[in-house]
Amino acid sequence: MDKSALQKGRDYAAENLAPNIEKILGERYDAMVPDMSESLIEWAYGRHYCREGLDAKTRQLCTVAALTVLGGHTAPQLKINIEHALKSGANKKEIAEAIWQMAVYGGLPAAINGLNTAKEVFEAQKTQ
Repeated sequence: MDKSALQKGRDYAAENLAPNIEKILGERYDAMVPDMSESLIEWAYGRHYCREGLDAKTRQLCTVAALTVLGGHTAPQLKINIEHALKSGANKKEIAEAIWQMAVYGGLPAAINGLNTAKEVFEAQKTQ
């Protein structure tokens, strides 16, 4: 029997993100937007990150690139996804290059903000 998108998302989150990500999201957002955490887990992770065609590392690098182009207001999500990219097997050079490539599409300010965010993540990991 094929697993539901929600269960696929839960499995992906448990393996690749914080094991209790749905609980964390739920505590933060579900009171304002009922079932927001479940919707995110099902849609983003169960239907997109679990698709065939790209491995987890490539998907995370694409996510880092997209968040970089969107600009500084996405810094919190960029930070989290840089961490996920590292966990998915991307190295610091690959992440920096994916961000720098976005200077062509999102401009130098977006790329510089992205590199600054990556630098924060990399430096924080050194102290852990």
